Amino acid sequence: VQLQASGGGLVQAGGFLRLSCAASGITFSSYTMGWFRQAPGKEREFVAAITWSGGRTTYADSVKGRSTISRDNAKNTVYLQVNSLKPEDTAVYYCAADFRPQWTTVISDRPDEYEFWGQGTLVTVSS
Repeated sequence: VQLQASGGGLVQAGGFLRLSCAASGITFSSYTMGWFRQAPGKEREFVAAITWSGGRTTYADSVKGRSTISRDNAKNTVYLQVNSLKPEDTAVYYCAADFRPQWTTVISDRPDEYEFWGQGTLVTVSS
């Protein structure tokens, strides 16, 4: 199983980034996909997640209203766009996969419920 995150970089405050995570080795459409982030010296925190069909999404309050999570099951890829970036968005962003029955709309924001993780991509927002 491999989750390959990309798209991080150095961005000025007020800008935007679009992160991608390409999955392989799993039946992508059987997984809720999530994004988490971890800033230096802080615990990993939930950012956003999306059900297998894309029919339901959820966001952390810290990014709600300025972020969009989406997925393309044909490409086995999940995306996260964050607009109006702030210095406090600086973190390593991780994508993760949580196996869920397709009939459920439950989305977990707990890292320990996600079975597979990518290596992370660093986002640095300068003020």
